[in-house]
Amino acid sequence: MTEVTDPATTTPPAGGPALAPPPFSVIPGGQVRQVLAGREREVVDLVADTYRLHGAGESVNRPSYFLRFPDRPTARIIALPASIGGPSGVDGLKWISSFPGNIESGLPRASAVLILNDHDTGYPFAVLESSIISATRTAASAALAADRLSRDRGRPVRVGFIGTGLIARYIHTFLAGTGWEFDEIGVHDLTAESAHGFRGYLERSGTGGRITVHAEAEQLVRSSDLVVLATVAARPHLHDPAWFGHGPLVLNVSLRDLAPEILLSATNVVDDVEHCLKADTSPHLVEQLTGSRDFLAGTLDDVMAGRITVPADRTVVFSPFGLGVLDLAVGRYVYDEVVRTGGLAVVEDFFHERSRHG
Repeated sequence: MTEVTDPATTTPPAGGPALAPPPFSVIPGGQVRQVLAGREREVVDLVADTYRLHGAGESVNRPSYFLRFPDRPTARIIALPASIGGPSGVDGLKWISSFPGNIESGLPRASAVLILNDHDTGYPFAVLESSIISATRTAASAALAADRLSRDRGRPVRVGFIGTGLIARYIHTFLAGTGWEFDEIGVHDLTAESAHGFRGYLERSGTGGRITVHAEAEQLVRSSDLVVLATVAARPHLHDPAWFGHGPLVLNVSLRDLAPEILLSATNVVDDVEHCLKADTSPHLVEQLTGSRDFLAGTLDDVMAGRITVPADRTVVFSPFGLGVLDLAVGRYVYDEVVRTGGLAVVEDFFHERSRHG
């Protein structure tokens, strides 16, 4: 283990010695989890600040690139390149795979790494296990949206989870960690084992409120003021706007569960318009159906800045495509904390060939 400094401080003054590449480090999932555990409020604030930077144009968030496979149609690997400004500016790339078939073999569906690049040299200075970072930024974004979108409506006390994997668990953890309490918690999953496993997690977490496993999605939706969609659905399976007639707040995290008819009867908020309206997400299907984006009220940054107001008497749907800048912000936060506590593991001589002419 080698002591390192912030790679952003390695640039020499003009006329100084030749610039050395930053030290390269690897941060495994155990360290990532240790840094982030119990810091839900801090991470939600970080995500809110990152949305503000993005809304102010102090970021580069390129479209996600999907690698798909003819022989494995349900699987994909996605590249999210991004750059974020501000006091902890950093460039980088998240490379995340989704292989739903893993679940049958006892492996998590998703796996990921995050690469952080030095602002001045472009050299990568760290690679982090990123399934935890991805789940964390997704959950923090959902908790932030639940808070901001319910301020003019009253905080929901009945939550329902459709899809009960890792993301659902992290979203519940972030809701609980930022002060949410529920009288009732509904659970629904196509796999009974997963639904009951999630119920077991809820019971072990000490959460209050009555827990109900619903056999049908309709029962859950109709009995929930806050609906969390965290499935691996590739196309809409919730079609009837009448199920949402009581005007719940819907966190459309998995993006493809809702038919266009439901979004057209709701107030729609996204994280980024251009990024969300592609890849056959539910909002993208609405745009294809109507030829218009008029169904969108705005972005979560618009809500935080007071540029739009959320109605209290209508279904509100938040559809976050998931911005690479959020991964960078959380990843940089983890890196800085590992450096601060002296736990960074450096790979010596990683950048070996450094002379132009040998």
